[in-house]
Amino acid sequence: MHIIKILFILIIMLLGAVFAVLNAEPVMFNFYFGSRPLPLALLLSLALGAGVVIGILSAIGLVLSLKRENANLRQRERLAHEEVRNLRNLPLQEQ
Repeated sequence: MHIIKILFILIIMLLGAVFAVLNAEPVMFNFYFGSRPLPLALLLSLALGAGVVIGILSAIGLVLSLKRENANLRQRERLAHEEVRNLRNLPLQEQ
């Protein structure tokens, strides 16, 4: 399994290198304070990285609320389990 993981990482790195070589021509990048020629591969990589960061930041709230709900449910389950155990240990009363 470890070798498959290393092979997968090497393939991804090779594809990234090929992508960078094929898209090495400079393009004009215009921003608020001016413009500058940058390689297309760099701009695309920066855009992808910014998208990943924005996606992670937007998902943090949902993940944290689900973790909190999961903790509450685990505590409720533990309390219910203790209640069942206590009820099983009570002696039976005849009527």
